[in-house]
Amino acid sequence: MDSRDNILGGLGDPTMANEETQKFCDKVKQEVQVKTARNYVRFKAITYRSQVVAGTNYFIKVNVGGSDYIHLRVWKTLPCDGGENILSGVQEGKTLDDKIDYFSPN
Repeated sequence: MDSRDNILGGLGDPTMANEETQKFCDKVKQEVQVKTARNYVRFKAITYRSQVVAGTNYFIKVNVGGSDYIHLRVWKTLPCDGGENILSGVQEGKTLDDKIDYFSPN
């Protein structure tokens, strides 16, 4: 277990993605494609973990076709700051079985 789990400001438990999570992914898809130099036909949010900070960080497992997955870090700013979804990191080469863990912005 990561030291960030189950503490204030730590990552929440894995949760099945929902329509809102998919919208976060859809909003950053083009930026992800530029960052990874890939064009994704499939871009389906599967699960996520969240971390409440000055806004909320979402660590999202995304299926990008077949058995290929990526993990996204998306920061949702506070409503007073516009409530924007900002891509702050991508991890490639993931599988369905890979745990969603905290990772630093990149």
